[in-house]
Amino acid sequence: MGLLSSSIARKVAMALSGLFLVVFLAQHFTINITSVIAPDTFNSWSHFMGTNGLVQFGLQPVLILGVLFHFIMGFVLEIRNRNARAVSYQSFKGNRNSTWASRNMIVSGLVILAFLGLHFYDFWIPEIVHKYFESNPEDPTRYYAETVHKFESPVRTGLYVLAFVLLAFHLWHGFSSAFQSMGFNNKYSKGLRGFTQLFAIVIPLGFIFIALYHHFNQLPH
Repeated sequence: MGLLSSSIARKVAMALSGLFLVVFLAQHFTINITSVIAPDTFNSWSHFMGTNGLVQFGLQPVLILGVLFHFIMGFVLEIRNRNARAVSYQSFKGNRNSTWASRNMIVSGLVILAFLGLHFYDFWIPEIVHKYFESNPEDPTRYYAETVHKFESPVRTGLYVLAFVLLAFHLWHGFSSAFQSMGFNNKYSKGLRGFTQLFAIVIPLGFIFIALYHHFNQLPH
């Protein structure tokens, strides 16, 4: 942890890991929105992502490590900030000192982490079992139907919606803060902040739309 011994280094590392996950989020949304507008394309892209060796054994482990690093570093920074702060969270009064999103990054982060656990349980683990334990033959057309059926339960769909609402709050503060942590402060800062806030609204709302669309447009079993 020598490279992360200073507070500035930890904040930059946190920012870089967050930006990496934002890129993944945008890519993940691009693939998933095709399940609404072009199911065949969704099947094709999902099959590629699920069978390509570079994705499976190169990018996927990097993604998992990135998620773990981001959340662990988030807890480390939160603990250090709490210890260093002279004024406790209890003395904060609404937005006088900070926004709700910034004060509750750990709360929203924990819910998102729990959601990722559900997401892995719903999609990643069944995919691993399908390919490596059950030794099923390849079926590049199965992904769309499997995805739609995952949203049959109103409870599961509601959990997804809740997670994406909190993801929006998390991104609202975290995305723009990542650039601030890396010292990005120039004439483009205002425009960049507007972009990050737009992203924080549009992408989670897009995921909510996908979940609700599939919930109300179930395929016959």
